[in-house]
Amino acid sequence: MKPSEIRNMTEQEIEQSIITLKEKLFTLRAETSTGRIERPQHMRDAKRDIARCYTILKEKTSGK
Repeated sequence: MKPSEIRNMTEQEIEQSIITLKEKLFTLRAETSTGRIERPQHMRDAKRDIARCYTILKEKTSGK
C-alpha cells in the first residue's frame, strides 16, 4: 500500500484498513508457526503497511 493511497482515505477507512492488516498479520503468524508460510516477506510488508497507516492517521489527527 502506497502512502498516497492512504492519504486519500478518510480516518475511518484508515482505521478499518489497520484492523484488516492486523488480522492478515495474525494469520501470517499462525502460518509461520505451523510452517506453511510460502512468502515470509508478506509479514514484513504487513507490518510496514500498519506502521504507514498509523503514521498518516497521526498526521491527520494532529493537523486538526
